[in-house]
Amino acid sequence: MQLSGSQMVIEALHKEGVTTVFGYPGGAIMNVYDEIYKQNYFEHILTRHEQAAIHAADGYARAKGDVGVAFVTSGPGFTNAVTGLATAYMDSVPIVVISGQVPITMIGTDAFQEIDAVGISRPCTKHNFLVKDVNELPRILKEAFYIARTGRPGPVHIDLPKDVTAQIGEFVYPKSIKLKTYKPNYKGNPRQIKKAIDLITQSQKPILYLGGGIMNSSATKQIRKFVDITGIPAVETLMARGSLPYDHPLLLGMLGMHGSYAANMAMSEADLIIAVGARFDDRVTGRLSEFGKQAKIIHIDIDPSSIGKLVDIDIPIVGDIKNVLEDSISRIKDKIKKEKFLPWIELLKRYNEIHPLTFEDSDKVIKPQWVIKKVGEILGDKAIITTDVGQHQMWTSQFYPFTKPRQFITSGGLGTMGFGLPAAMGVKKAKEDKISINFSGDGSILMNIQELMSAVESKIPVINIILNNNYLGMVRQWQTFFYDKRYASTDLSMQPDFVKLAESFGGVGFRCKTKEEFEEALDKSIKSGKVALIDVVIDRLEDVLPMVPAGGTLYNMMLDFKE
Repeated sequence: MQLSGSQMVIEALHKEGVTTVFGYPGGAIMNVYDEIYKQNYFEHILTRHEQAAIHAADGYARAKGDVGVAFVTSGPGFTNAVTGLATAYMDSVPIVVISGQVPITMIGTDAFQEIDAVGISRPCTKHNFLVKDVNELPRILKEAFYIARTGRPGPVHIDLPKDVTAQIGEFVYPKSIKLKTYKPNYKGNPRQIKKAIDLITQSQKPILYLGGGIMNSSATKQIRKFVDITGIPAVETLMARGSLPYDHPLLLGMLGMHGSYAANMAMSEADLIIAVGARFDDRVTGRLSEFGKQAKIIHIDIDPSSIGKLVDIDIPIVGDIKNVLEDSISRIKDKIKKEKFLPWIELLKRYNEIHPLTFEDSDKVIKPQWVIKKVGEILGDKAIITTDVGQHQMWTSQFYPFTKPRQFITSGGLGTMGFGLPAAMGVKKAKEDKISINFSGDGSILMNIQELMSAVESKIPVINIILNNNYLGMVRQWQTFFYDKRYASTDLSMQPDFVKLAESFGGVGFRCKTKEEFEEALDKSIKSGKVALIDVVIDRLEDVLPMVPAGGTLYNMMLDFKE
């Protein structure tokens, strides 16, 4: 077929099975938007900011388990999108972002709305392209989707000059892609797997350290089977919540800076750490010199550059987690003797009994943990949860009863405030049978509040629950603990009327000061089928505990804060 560059983009997305696209038009990408107007292959959701378009595509990709797609224009349109690209890159999320660019002849001339998009996106994408020939566009589009979804997933950026979108070329869409320099290894080395199994059978105090790669590999079925067969206790990172059901007897909860006492002590006292799709993030390890000092380490990951990057690994296994686990299960099931781990499990249970993950409830003021637990009691796995970043994010990870994979969607690596609302929109488009709940703070929600309009216009009924303490809560907590209560620029007492704000956008709003008011507001929000904003007045000075101070050790947690 002879097609224009713009038509090629539409046809490629159709062939990739894309049904939803998020974006914001502008001059350099106007030809593509003209074709979007004409086509009937997919729905385009107009966001009100380019950053939100990328976050929405990101949320869609995480919930769907496939590639999310977003369009932006050149110059400021693209620079607004960079935060979204970096967020997806840090959390290994497969998205394809297509940006408009000035015509090829004008690149490098400081033309209107010109920016070096390829140079800017290079550090925060898995790969990027500048299209210079319309006849190469079909191959580039195919490669972009292939690279985004294979191996360790990640964002791919295509910078598309306006003259290329208007040129006519031959559209031949490749059926498959082979790249000489990109060959992900999906099968783990059998000898390494055997060594790992031998080490597991020799250990007395093993611990499974579960990371977000389990979600990317869709390997929750395999990890659950592996845990049940081996009887090895497990801890989860923020990105791995839902790998095991919250009430699994061998799950110790989240580990790290705000992890449970039992989880952090398990990592400190284990003689074997089996890292599955995790990257040894500083929020997880604490002081590296003290991390896992008594343990040998097995690391399973599809990205060889992640193995040994921060800690010394005894047995590296490069491969797709699902394949490696299936191979390991078939080899270990007749060799493992679960009984020998019972003393270790009993010790960890004792740690959990000594310092359980809990909070002191109150009838005088709403505790944020109560709100999260109550939503979990009412909705459970009927909901998919997104969050912004801060105290509410940690409380959600600690107290929501996650039972399913891809049920908790949050910005982990970059920690992006403003992620939650647009991501919740993407979640709802990916999983329309689920209730999309976004937990936010009164600081975070304002970062992309304009997306209430996008959600209302596109009839995407996301429910936003603001845990409102009139503070930048996490920063305030650090200032309390470590800066002698010098609350520099963290008091947010001056706030809009969130109820009127929601109503002004065409949604519904509620303000809650009691538990009864919250339960009623949540019920009304669900039944309304509209975009909702529930402003919950919570205890201003509630802290997230336990806490491992930055640079501290996992075994030396702050379990309480005494003035």
